[in-house]
Amino acid sequence: MIKTNYDVKRTAAIIEFKGDVDGTQAEKAVADLSKILPKNGDGFFLLADFSEVGTMEPAVRGAIEKSMDLMDARSVKEILRVLPDPAMDLGFRLMGNAHYSKHPKVITCRSREEADSYLQRTLVTKMRAMQISRPDGPFELVERELPQPAAGEVLIKVQACGVCHSDSVVQGGFWPGLQFPRVPGHEVIGIVNAVGANVSDWRVGQRVGVGWYGGHCGHCTSCRSGDFIVCQNLQVTGVSFDGGYAEYMVAPASALALVPDDLSSVEAAPLMCAGITTFNALRNSHARGGDVVAVLGLGGLGHLGVQYAAKLGFKTVGIARGKDKETLARKLGAHHYIDSQAQNVAAELQKLGGAKVILSTVTNGDAMSAAVGGLAANGSMIVVGADQSMQVSPVFLLGGRRSIQGWPSGTALDSEQTLAFSVLNNVRSMNEVFPFERAAEAYAHMMSGKARFRVVLTMESA
Repeated sequence: MIKTNYDVKRTAAIIEFKGDVDGTQAEKAVADLSKILPKNGDGFFLLADFSEVGTMEPAVRGAIEKSMDLMDARSVKEILRVLPDPAMDLGFRLMGNAHYSKHPKVITCRSREEADSYLQRTLVTKMRAMQISRPDGPFELVERELPQPAAGEVLIKVQACGVCHSDSVVQGGFWPGLQFPRVPGHEVIGIVNAVGANVSDWRVGQRVGVGWYGGHCGHCTSCRSGDFIVCQNLQVTGVSFDGGYAEYMVAPASALALVPDDLSSVEAAPLMCAGITTFNALRNSHARGGDVVAVLGLGGLGHLGVQYAAKLGFKTVGIARGKDKETLARKLGAHHYIDSQAQNVAAELQKLGGAKVILSTVTNGDAMSAAVGGLAANGSMIVVGADQSMQVSPVFLLGGRRSIQGWPSGTALDSEQTLAFSVLNNVRSMNEVFPFERAAEAYAHMMSGKARFRVVLTMESA
């Protein structure tokens, strides 16, 4: 059978082929189209959906030719054909002959969802975004032209975006070479809305995430060594290009991570930075199952770090200020808790045999300095929270072959693996949710240190 319809809002003629189709059905469909198509105007789209078609009689070909003559007479703008299987051979070569060369575009979609998304984009020309126009400037809600993806890029309709302390490098204008105005946000979850040329691995309708990593140059020494996250020309989402504090954003296809269905967009967003940073640091450390691993701080990073450490099989120690944090630490999976206000952190860690790894998530150099003495021989403090300085004795490092290192997030594949691990092991971020329009309030709340524990912006579609 063939169903015909005209969508006035989208100015689209829709033809749906279902099951086996014969010439009589096709002729009737042409007659129906003649009745419902506009007789004049600026033109319309034709959407031919073959996703549920069975067999087609040869006579159908003639009816299709008649329908195309009708389309020409009524000023068709673009033809979208839905062919789920690229190998389908149902006479669609007709679309490539000279008869169709006069049309601006013949677009093949692999699903009805992809075709519908394309039509929807023709209706959307503007978007809202929260931008910063100068160092220390306010968040400005502005209307912008809808961006279009270039070759190697995708357009994402944002569903949720985490608010991270690192967004301060944009708001404060600290990042070298930062260009204003800039839309921050590097914990982005959304739906692929369009793909640019030369993008073969992603399709419209997929739910994806974009984190701190926004692409690498491919030619510096780090890239040539395969260490893309420390690329000397690293592209950073929301810093090098506009990020997720917007209804739509464009991102390099190489920066995308597929989001599991078992995570909501709000749950997934913080894992694109806070999650990957803590998980990636721990899984790439030299700690092994049963080793003592301490997590310094139980904030936005630390509350995830404790969960990952416990799920990775480490003897996990939570460290925070105040006895009242112990209940939370143990709920997150910590086997031991150290109150840094009432106890000597380094001494307590040494009582446990010393820490193979201390994951420092705090932004306080004094707290880091007080904890580093708790490292075991061959132990390492991995710094994922930034501060200007800390103090450590070189003799202490030398005598026990101890080290201090940083860990900067990870690539898109690392993000994807973080999300997958989180689903498998029930690791979740604890979030406070704000609507997109209250981005300034959400950012201030995050910077105050009062958030419990991550802040996430949501769009209407989240």
